[in-house]
Amino acid sequence: MATPAHAELRVCNETANLVSLALGYRAERGWMSEGWWQAPPGDCRTIYQGDLQRRFYYLYAVDDIGGGAWDGQVFMCTRDETFTIFGVEDCLARGYERTGFFEIDTQNRSDWTLQLTENAGAPSIVGPDLGEDLEDPAFLVDPDAPLTPDNTDTQ
Repeated sequence: MATPAHAELRVCNETANLVSLALGYRAERGWMSEGWWQAPPGDCRTIYQGDLQRRFYYLYAVDDIGGGAWDGQVFMCTRDETFTIFGVEDCLARGYERTGFFEIDTQNRSDWTLQLTENAGAPSIVGPDLGEDLEDPAFLVDPDAPLTPDNTDTQ
């Protein structure tokens, strides 16, 4: 009997420190941000359960021990305690923090795994080895490649 494929968005912590995770995405009621999930070193956390309904999700992760963060230029609302916040506008005026999330392109797949790693002491985001099963894709960024217009794929 075949086991059904489970669909979810997972984040794996491949660093030496505890990492806290916040997720943002467009829900039925509009933009929404949620947190916090804690991922101990070497462990994975499911931060969205079920088929991924959207192509793009947004993540903010922070190293709870060493400081530093995996962040980006998509600003959403967060707070220090556990939260579910609807809307991304006027974060500060509504009593929240304004936090930069980075984009995850799931390529319209129903299941996605992302790995957070450290590269020479700096946070980076990498996928697993090239032998990855296509049913379990991962977000892959070459931490050594500079982001310049010359090496970005525009097609």
